Amino acid sequence: MREEQPPYKSSSVYNELRFEGKFCDAIIKVEDVEFPVHKIILCNCTPYFRALFTSWSDPDKQVFNIPGLSPEMMALIIDFAYTGSVSVTEENAVELLMAADQLNVMDIVKICSDFVGEQLCAENCVGIWQFTKVHLSPELRAKAFHYIISNFEQVVLQEEFLQLTVEELDDILERDDLNVQCESTAYEALIKWISHVPAEREQHLIALLSKVSAERYQPETNQWSLIASMHEQRSDASCTTLHSRIYICGGFNGNECLQTAECYNPETDQWTMISPMNSRRRGIGVIAYADHVFAVGGFDGNRRLRTAEAYNPQTNTWNLVSSMLTRRSNFGIEVINNRLFAVGGFNGFTTTFNVEYYDASTNRWFKACDMGIFRSALSCCVVSGHPNLSDYTIPRDSLTCLNVPEEAAEST
Repeated sequence: MREEQPPYKSSSVYNELRFEGKFCDAIIKVEDVEFPVHKIILCNCTPYFRALFTSWSDPDKQVFNIPGLSPEMMALIIDFAYTGSVSVTEENAVELLMAADQLNVMDIVKICSDFVGEQLCAENCVGIWQFTKVHLSPELRAKAFHYIISNFEQVVLQEEFLQLTVEELDDILERDDLNVQCESTAYEALIKWISHVPAEREQHLIALLSKVSAERYQPETNQWSLIASMHEQRSDASCTTLHSRIYICGGFNGNECLQTAECYNPETDQWTMISPMNSRRRGIGVIAYADHVFAVGGFDGNRRLRTAEAYNPQTNTWNLVSSMLTRRSNFGIEVINNRLFAVGGFNGFTTTFNVEYYDASTNRWFKACDMGIFRSALSCCVVSGHPNLSDYTIPRDSLTCLNVPEEAAEST
């Protein structure tokens, strides 16, 4: 068990008043349990409650229902807000981290992340890494991933390894620092993963083989060959293909968010730097749309972005387009029926379920039907044969039009 105290301490007087039920100006309700609280104390703990009390609700509202977490976790978070202390155990660490992430209580997220990080082993590192894709904890995610890379030969022997998604296995195999005694280990691990569910996974064999030792596989000649390295190291970037070229944009180089972008030509095996974007972006959404490469949203190192820009390969220029309705990073992006969809993500305060779409013909964003679940660090795909897009979009004539001055329409 661990009890932590962050750099600040709330007054014990407020805590006494809370237990006495005096001067409380709000009730937090979770399921059927009510917690009388002082708004000012919770606002000091997390921007989530500040937004809830000041922006998302009527000023006279007193009872606030909080979904998605248990009364026990809410009690721990409220106690933390008043006392600056929280008890983290093996039994509650993961659930508490999830609740703290939902409410953006970053001090508790860090405390729980540190605690869970100390429990890492070959049996649980994959599950913890997967967990941090949904519940943002960059430090824990990096620590779990480093453990997987450093102890890959032991991790492969565990049941959790077989539960990796194709995208996750791709991320692992492409690492130059993957710790294996010989290259055949990575190949054998890949075959083991595919053999676990061959009917579903055989289709990914060629794509994943191309990531082993950063080599490209030519099925016609049954040969492997190394491909050229990018000009910059980058993680948390995003890429797309347009006109037989691969474009990768933004990301993080370990020190700063990037605004650079580069293009790969598979015929010449060369990466070429293209014009930089107008903004630094990590957790960015990149997709080919309307014969352009669109770079949408992301995080610039200070805040989540609404801005979007489009790259024209013919002129090697980026041009700003209309900004999204919602700030977001680490979201899903896809094009269907000539509309660009932005799905979920993280808005700087919490994971979101909001969905919107962009129409290049009008250079406007429109609301779409929201998801039923909060999602971040997600992926999207288009499934053909389901022409039901109209079920998820709001008719434009049913939306209220707002005249937004150009100078306010977007600088962020």
